[in-house]
Amino acid sequence: MAGYKPRVFTLSKKPKQTFGFYLRVENGEEGHLIRCLEMGGPAELAGIKDGDRILRVNGTFVDECSHSEVVDLVKNSGTSVTFHILDESSYKQAKAQGVNLSNPGSKPVANGVEKHRQKPKLCYLVKSSSSFGFSIRSVEGERGLFMTEVTPGGTAERAGVKLSDRLVEINGENVENITHEGAVDKIKRAGSHIMFLLVDEETDKFYQKTHAKIGSWLATTKYLPQEPRIINITKGSDGYGFTLREEPNQAGHFIRDIERGSSAEKARLKEMDRLVAVDGRDVESCRHEEVVDRIKQSGNKCCLLVVDKDTDQVYKLGKVPPLLFLEEMNDSNSPPSYTEAVNLPIPTRSSTPAAERKEELRPKLCKLEKTSDGFGFHLNSIQGVCGHYLQNVVKGGVADKVGMEDDDIVVEVNGVNVEQSHHDDVVKIIQGSGNYLEMLVAKKSVYEKLKAQGVPITRQLLGETSYAQVHSAKTPEASRKERLEEARPTTQTEPERQRNSSVSSSSSTESIDERL
Repeated sequence: MAGYKPRVFTLSKKPKQTFGFYLRVENGEEGHLIRCLEMGGPAELAGIKDGDRILRVNGTFVDECSHSEVVDLVKNSGTSVTFHILDESSYKQAKAQGVNLSNPGSKPVANGVEKHRQKPKLCYLVKSSSSFGFSIRSVEGERGLFMTEVTPGGTAERAGVKLSDRLVEINGENVENITHEGAVDKIKRAGSHIMFLLVDEETDKFYQKTHAKIGSWLATTKYLPQEPRIINITKGSDGYGFTLREEPNQAGHFIRDIERGSSAEKARLKEMDRLVAVDGRDVESCRHEEVVDRIKQSGNKCCLLVVDKDTDQVYKLGKVPPLLFLEEMNDSNSPPSYTEAVNLPIPTRSSTPAAERKEELRPKLCKLEKTSDGFGFHLNSIQGVCGHYLQNVVKGGVADKVGMEDDDIVVEVNGVNVEQSHHDDVVKIIQGSGNYLEMLVAKKSVYEKLKAQGVPITRQLLGETSYAQVHSAKTPEASRKERLEEARPTTQTEPERQRNSSVSSSSSTESIDERL
């Protein structure tokens, strides 16, 4: 968005007071306008002007949202809010030229002073063995909780935690004003997965000097173990080759029914990816029809920002919008245009934080068919310790042929995660499976590395398609046939094909579908 760089204002107020302006939508005027600035109020003192347009509220792009939605975002911010604002003249020029205003290229300002690009950091930790590998300290009479005793090479350090970092949020909740005991209690109650928002000493001093509120919308995501994916997709002769759905009991817009050989499959979209943005524009709060229209308006080429289930869970834990990832990609002293950003290589799924990526670690998905000698392995566990591992894998037996090895850790049995299950329960699942068994296992060293890095071990780590990683004890010919059958889309009747090729939207009590 060269030439149109919004400023970022962080405003603070006392409870029951206002930010000192009116937000309006006016006939004949585009955008959300700042009006009736209160002399001496937070907005006026920060340098906001009458007629300025609000583009973002706490990082959420709002230029295409309704007035009531923007009002709610501001009200729900509490006593502090961050705006991306463009002056009236620049806004009108940008609109006239068709500039994509959702592309971040702003110079942050707090109380009228331009900021440097110091950022707080989001750190996602998964407990290894009995601890996260850090302690927190506080000093009586002083404000703040700080990281100490960060174990070298431990979970916390690998997640980006540094000695003396100040703790700002736990799982998206601000903890700057709670007691030491209260913070410890929250960490304990968080279980084995936790998200911190932290600031180092230099960043902390900057925000204290500017009196700006620190929040996750300002943070860097480079330490998080999963990334949203940028999907550049070109429409084929039969469209994009996927269905966009709203799923029952799940918020958002989901990618479904990806056709084999379609543009969607070639672009590496996955079933149940959640759509976050279309051509750089946030669609999380949009209605289904609005999202469909945006994709149609893109013409023959479209850029989608999506998250898979694991990535979505990480970002939701910290109450962080995935669009923050795209903003950070574009946020530099000389920000690239959105066209440049979306033509970057599509991020591949990695098991390590972006700052430390070295190699890809994968489990093994093994399909076994019992012979007269059984499956050819023993399932072992240690009393009082969670986890199950293989022993006595018979050389030349079924387990050996599909790639299982002694000391492999069992993650799933027939699609059920058994990492925390009792040994007897796992044995029952195996015994009740009959002659066919499917197990997700990981070599002990791989399992330990993934756990230490806080990466959930699921079939999605197998890569672009899990079928390519399936090990089977059947003959090669039979194995190929099985994979093709599993991967093949459900055959449609002629009326269904006709309905799917329609540009109209169909709805039911279960879902809303749109063929693209």
